[in-house]
Amino acid sequence: MSAMNDSLDETRSLGEKAAIFRGTKGSGNLVGSAFIPLHSPLQPPNAAVSTHFKGNRSRTLDETQMGHVPNPFPELLPSSVSLVSECLLPWTKSSATQVIKVYSEDNTSRAVEVPSDITARDICQLFILKNHCIDDHSWTLFEQIPHLSIERTIEDHESVMEVQSGWGMDSHCCLYFRKNYAKYEFFKKPLDFFPEHMVSISSETNGIMNHSQLIQTFLSSSSCPEIHGFLHAKEHGRKSWKKFYFVLRRSGLYFSNKGTSKEPRHLQFIAEFSDSDVYTLLSGKKVYGAPTDYGFCVKASKLNSARDLKLLCADDEQTRTCWVTAMRLFKYGMQLYQNFIQPHQKQKSSPMRSISENSLVAMDFSGHKSRVIENPSEALSVAVEEGLSWRRKSCHRLSSHGSPSTSQSSMSSIAIHVAQPWFHSKLSRDEAQKLITQQGLIDGVFLVRDSQSNPRTFVLSLCHTQKIKHFQIVPVEENGELFYSLDDGHTRFTDLLQLVEFYQLNRGVLPCKLKHHCARITL
Repeated sequence: MSAMNDSLDETRSLGEKAAIFRGTKGSGNLVGSAFIPLHSPLQPPNAAVSTHFKGNRSRTLDETQMGHVPNPFPELLPSSVSLVSECLLPWTKSSATQVIKVYSEDNTSRAVEVPSDITARDICQLFILKNHCIDDHSWTLFEQIPHLSIERTIEDHESVMEVQSGWGMDSHCCLYFRKNYAKYEFFKKPLDFFPEHMVSISSETNGIMNHSQLIQTFLSSSSCPEIHGFLHAKEHGRKSWKKFYFVLRRSGLYFSNKGTSKEPRHLQFIAEFSDSDVYTLLSGKKVYGAPTDYGFCVKASKLNSARDLKLLCADDEQTRTCWVTAMRLFKYGMQLYQNFIQPHQKQKSSPMRSISENSLVAMDFSGHKSRVIENPSEALSVAVEEGLSWRRKSCHRLSSHGSPSTSQSSMSSIAIHVAQPWFHSKLSRDEAQKLITQQGLIDGVFLVRDSQSNPRTFVLSLCHTQKIKHFQIVPVEENGELFYSLDDGHTRFTDLLQLVEFYQLNRGVLPCKLKHHCARITL
């Protein structure tokens, strides 16, 4: 048994000896000599480590090293079962591991060792846990191909290693970890994604789809939904773009060489999706001379040349979103719906609340005797009052060290909002639009930033109907106190945190409530 104990101690020490591969900000260089292996959430930490590096030599921890281990429970375990291989080392028998590098939006990166069969959802879960993020099912892994200036969402079920196998040796492709609130939004609000004039049941009947059954029709292999409309297409071998009438069906993408005719003799095949993926163009105007900013393309999995891309361009964001979403549904079908419902099913089967949380009760200590608050409404109002009281005390402590009057209020306000995940300080208007676009153009995606035109004010950037609007938050001074307002002082707030919380519950002068904040993390 001494050999067994020595080997187990050796395995346990791997996690203690490992260091972290860290990428320098804005560069692709790795600093360090080792890395901490991160594994699938289904595996216990430090369990899938199968090799120990010492100098330039490597040793594999296997059953032959540990020698023969007698079976202490012959009445429970048959002699044919190996105690070491089946019980002590269930995770070291997993498939080979590989190192991948993942970037965040600020171009910081981290290299992690993962099993070769890991999925995009597993990678997201690893970084959610590592960075202590809130898992709201919006974190997404993106594939970005810089030399083609394109990117796409890697679906949750996709194998990351299979995605990387399609990259060329000198392509410098990247994996990005960031939020995408629009990833499955079409299951909740199909009307926002599929305009009625672009969708029909089939080319034969030309029937208009009922939107309440639209998603079910896309998911059913027996139905024949169709997307149709005009798109700009880049002509092969030329720099010019030309407008054609396109038709998207289960069998593939076609364009008509005679107006809007859908007759088979007029439809020419462009692409199918069994071995192709749809990407969005990052700099369509600059790189490809696209007529608008709403470009996308179809690329075969193993081809990485610009001449192999089927380049297309829409006239607006809603049209592009419709085409891209329909192509995803035609390619993956029911698998996308399973990806959408899987996290919600896990939450129902294993709620996150602990026993201690369930036993918490609201108490009132204001009188001579403490009492339990049984009325839920009263408990809620007490909790809100406690929060406001805590905020006032915090502001007073922070401002007591500064100068009086307005400077006190402004200093306390800065101290409160600067640490909020929705505040992005020195972000420009263009950078704010890019960040919101990357994290999903759905109603209620927002961020707050400093105003570049007026240093004393702030700006609320908000997405509504797939368009980004900017609202100036104006400081209002009254009786030596500083307030913030979106409606010229009619509704005033002592700090930005109070303002954001109000508009998360009330639409007020905004086109919609604040729902999803844009968040950036550093890996």
